[in-house]
This record gives sequence, structure tokens and C-alpha cells, in this order.
Amino acid sequence: MNPARSLCDAGWLKSGPAARVLALLSENGEEARIVGGAVRNALMGLPVGEIDVATTALPEEVMRRAAAARIKSIPTGIEHGTVTLVVEGRPFEVTTLREDIETFGRKARVAFGRDWARDAKRRDFTINGLSVESDGTVHDHVGGLDDIAAKRVRFIGDPDRRIAEDYLRILRFFRIHAAYGGGEPDRDSHLACIRGRAGLTTLSAERMRAEILKLLVAEGAVEALVAMEDGGLLLTILGGVAYRGPLAAMIVAERALELAPDPIRRLAALAVSVTEDARRVAQRLRLSNAEAKQLDSMGHRWWRLGSMDEATARRRIYRLGAPRFRDRLMQAWSRAGLGADPAPWLNVATLPQRWQPPAFPLKAEDFVGRGIAEGPALGHVLAIAEDAWLAEDFPLDSARLSAIADQTVARFTRDHRL
Repeated sequence: MNPARSLCDAGWLKSGPAARVLALLSENGEEARIVGGAVRNALMGLPVGEIDVATTALPEEVMRRAAAARIKSIPTGIEHGTVTLVVEGRPFEVTTLREDIETFGRKARVAFGRDWARDAKRRDFTINGLSVESDGTVHDHVGGLDDIAAKRVRFIGDPDRRIAEDYLRILRFFRIHAAYGGGEPDRDSHLACIRGRAGLTTLSAERMRAEILKLLVAEGAVEALVAMEDGGLLLTILGGVAYRGPLAAMIVAERALELAPDPIRRLAALAVSVTEDARRVAQRLRLSNAEAKQLDSMGHRWWRLGSMDEATARRRIYRLGAPRFRDRLMQAWSRAGLGADPAPWLNVATLPQRWQPPAFPLKAEDFVGRGIAEGPALGHVLAIAEDAWLAEDFPLDSARLSAIADQTVARFTRDHRL
């Protein structure tokens, strides 16, 4: 089905917070339109997330009108013409139209303007260069409608110039292609990304992290990342080997388990074979502490989970917790490859849904009463007893627990008498 070329039936343009913003800024000689990703998604029949607005009104006028309408305004980027309006609890970035009045090399002197075509031509990709009025009329100055119909992602104008303006656009190109494109990446855009790849080293880790994690959960992630690797881009980003096959297998495993795409899980499949890889990638992408811990856990001896009976799996679940057990098991599954029989993997991966580990039932007083003094020795004895309890598959009857306690104390006493 071809995407729509008009949004005249979009109810959110007629009423609600977005409609209020458009009405506020489209009177007394000024005009406002929705621009960018919201227009693209609406035309493609996809959920509309953040809504950005462009207007001919200057930032000061935007804030004046907002105050008169008792709408909260925040000068989030007023030096660049951006004001955030909060309507019914929802934020809208409102940016005054801009145009280049002088260009020199990678930079340009920019002024506020009133020309919608010139503003559109300053944007990154054609499918992001569309705008729509409140009546649903879509304006296309860059060929974005045809590119949406063709599922083609390409830069507006000269791709080398667009990239030189901001090297993050290299990652954005592959991420947008993975989410909205089809088939091979646009050749001219792809080659420009390869030519500009040295510029990736100038980007902050935080900016790269945001784009890579979004790319990893996009529908076409594998194909986009293969194209990036073929162009020599992934080595610059990850600093090590990229594993195409395991990433594809991880996505298959996620779908088999009916799990939502997880960017860190997929990053582990793509870039982590051992914990040293996890630490390198976490540093290069400046992952959060929680993300780094998840990645590190998936790199830790995942190969030991390659073939397990249920008794062993239960011990792993007890030690790791269900989420880390599942992620590490999926890492091993991904390394088994796309040709692996999924049945045994599914059986073990779903074990936490059928079995919950009990709490270790023996307590400190069980060993103090058997003559073990409080202190480091008591902690050591408890650890030995817990290992024995796990080895016997979590018994809970009092006779068996008493025997484990007696055997542990005897072993500890014997070892420390030697």
C-alpha cells in the first residue's frame, strides 16, 4: 500500500495540543506547520511520537503569544530559534524558520527567515524535509513524498556537505534507513558516509550511543549494520570485531521468546565475545552503569550455558537471577548460529516462567548452634552449605537440610584442623 500524500484525515491536526499550537502561531500574518518525523510517520501510517513545529514567528513572538494564551514556554534553544511550548502536559519544540545567508566550508551564517523551501533544504534527509498545515496539506520542497513511497532514505542536496555540517548524520542515515528504508541504502548517500567516516572520531560518545542504540532496535538493523561494516564504519565506532551472524541469530531468539527488542542485548550479540569486549564498548559508547553491567554479564562465560540440563539451569538462575540468566543464555544461543535447533534453547530460556528459585533456608544460627563462631568463619561455612544445597537441587525438607548442615560443619572442621 502506498503511503498517504495528504493528512486531511489526521484528527490530531484538527483538535488537541498540536492543533492549539498551530492555531496560536498561524494568525496575524504568521504561519506554523508540523515538520520532520511526525509528518513522515503520519504519512507512512506509523505512530506519531514527538511533534516539532516550525514557524515564521520570531522566538520572542512565540513566547509572547504563549504567555497571552497561558501556555508555558521554555527558551530551550532560543539562540537557535527554538522555544519549547508545553500544552496539556505535552512538549512541542517550536523553531523559527532559518536560512543560510553565507556559507564557507563546513559552516554557514544563519538568519531567521520566512521561506519554507529554503528552511526545508537545510534539513538532513528528504523524508524528514516535509511539512504539514493544520488542514492536512503536505508541502514537499525536496522530493520527500516520492522517497517515502520508494522507501528510500537520501540526503537533501549534496550529501558530502550535509555530512560535513554534522558527522552524526552518518549514523542517522543508517538508523533512519534501518527504520524506514527498504532494500540497499541509497548509493550516493552511502558512499558519502564512507568518504566522511573519519569525522566519526570527532563525535562525543553520548551522541554516538543514542544513535547506535536506536539503530539496533530498528526493523532493518541487521542489513544497515552490514552496510556499515562493509563501509569500514563499525570498527571506528566499536573499536573491535563486529559479529553479523550472532546479531541476526539474537533477533531470531528475541522473536521466538516474544521479547521486545533490547538494544543492549543486541549490542552484546554484535560486539561482545568476552568481558574485555564489553568493557571496551561500554567505554566507547559511554553506556550507563546499568547498561554496562548488562553487557558485561552477557560477555562473562556465556559459553558455559551452551548445553545444560534443567538442574544446572536452575542453579544458574539462582546465582544470576532470571533476567541475567536469560540474557546470557541468549548470548550463547546467538553464537550457536541461525541454523541451531531452537527447541532446546527455548526450553531452557523459558524455565524461569515455570520455576522460581527458593530462598536458601539455612541460617547463621543453624551453624552457631553447631559450634561455628560468628565472624569470617561463619560466612565461609554458609557459602559451603549453600553450594551443597544447590548441588542437591534445592531440598527443603528438614532432614536433608540438617544433614547438609552437619556435613558442612564436619568438612569445615576437618579442613581447618589440617
